[in-house]
Amino acid sequence: MIQFKATNTELIGDLQDIMEQKLHSLEKFIGDETDLKCAVEFEKVTAQNSGKIFRVETNLYVGGKLYRAESTETTFEEAIDEVRNELDKELRRSNKKRETMMKRGGRAIKEMMRFGK
Repeated sequence: MIQFKATNTELIGDLQDIMEQKLHSLEKFIGDETDLKCAVEFEKVTAQNSGKIFRVETNLYVGGKLYRAESTETTFEEAIDEVRNELDKELRRSNKKRETMMKRGGRAIKEMMRFGK
């Protein structure tokens, strides 16, 4: 379930569709996890009129762990792409770390069985 929030912008409908498509590609890292929440905030920074004024912030909770990404770019689409890339990087790193820890645990058990310690 994805919750959306918009601050100082009216384009929330189109942005929701784009964000859902981008986050759909992250499902391969999530697997069959049922404890899943996602909160996305779109904001147009009102202090200036040009430059990097479109901000996207995403908080993704997977199995009790928080993965957070934030980006401010010249368009919402660029900010969404940057947020998706950051979340992809965090999820890959987490999966790789979990896999490494499983292998280390398996090696330790094998050593204990081999030498009876």
